Amino acid sequence: MSWIRERTAAVLAGSAIGDALGGAAEGFSPEKIKERYGGPITGIVPPYHPDWQTARPVSPYHKGDGHITDDTLMTQALIRVYAERRDHIDAFAIAELLVPLLQTEIRWIPELERESILLQRIFLAEKWLVTRLQYGHVDPREAGVGNVVNCGAAMYMAPVGIINAGNPEAAYAEAIDVAGAHQSSYGREAAGVFAAAVAASVALDATVDSVIDAALRVAHDGTAAAIRAVVDAARGLGPDADEEQIGLALRDAIRPFDTVGDAYREPLMDARVPSRTKSIEELPVALGFLVAHEGAFLPTVLGAVNYGRDSDSIASMAGSLAAGIGGQAVIPSDILQTIAAASRVDFDEYAALLSSVAVDVMQKDAARAEADLRRVASLREA
Repeated sequence: MSWIRERTAAVLAGSAIGDALGGAAEGFSPEKIKERYGGPITGIVPPYHPDWQTARPVSPYHKGDGHITDDTLMTQALIRVYAERRDHIDAFAIAELLVPLLQTEIRWIPELERESILLQRIFLAEKWLVTRLQYGHVDPREAGVGNVVNCGAAMYMAPVGIINAGNPEAAYAEAIDVAGAHQSSYGREAAGVFAAAVAASVALDATVDSVIDAALRVAHDGTAAAIRAVVDAARGLGPDADEEQIGLALRDAIRPFDTVGDAYREPLMDARVPSRTKSIEELPVALGFLVAHEGAFLPTVLGAVNYGRDSDSIASMAGSLAAGIGGQAVIPSDILQTIAAASRVDFDEYAALLSSVAVDVMQKDAARAEADLRRVASLREA
């Protein structure tokens, strides 16, 4: 099971690197990013606003300087849910275990530069979990209905892919159940598809194409159409395409499916509402960068970072998948160590925790499969 341990560490590291590097660029255009940093971001950078404590719209969050954001914090919280259950989870586990964790666990919040509960860091779309499940007493399977449709559930579904390593269909089904407590419509669909992609990325023979194929096998409606459009655009780029051309091509491809609009901080009136034909932007674009850079880790992540908009989530997803395919060998250890120190987090602890649960679940799955085969055989013989 050393493969699972190594690939788990890689996925979590890749996700955190994308998150931390992308945090400084979140919400800004590629042009604004280049203007602020004297060119594209190539590593850890200071906050976009030096006066981040008071500057709107980023205050009071210290984004940059190697700080992980809510994407990684929520991923780590979900790992703790798995560690408590040590088996597959569902929407009820989110209500029973994740919601209390958000409200009670005191931990270091890098962007706030102080200890607090995670509830004080997450945005309203994630606070929805507590509002609906703790105070609204809504059925966990339906609690995501009514929330703003965004990438909030998808951004922390990588652990579901690890638990179902090599089985994208199972990862999709579990993530769809889990995400029902948080999201609906294409926000929930993206959570399932991202988990499936992660499960495919850590398979023994994973490639960029196998990850894309897995995502498209499980995807539905606008999410499937958006992934096809963005991946086709990425595959259609010439070998000499530069990063600006790649970003523009992916943005053009996702535009018909994106409800937010081109002015990211000024969303359209019908932004983030349920739809059968729309998609979140983050997952298809992350897959597009993966394809455009043929899975190369750092170019994939930096492409997503400099794309701007919801760059931390895009880069986190892209980093998860590129690292799942390439393993720990592709992780820049200097960047990861700087992020770990700046964010005061032990990534090895979470990798060890999640991989140990994954091994336990695989053993349970094997026993369940054997019992099921015996059941089928007995029915056929009866």
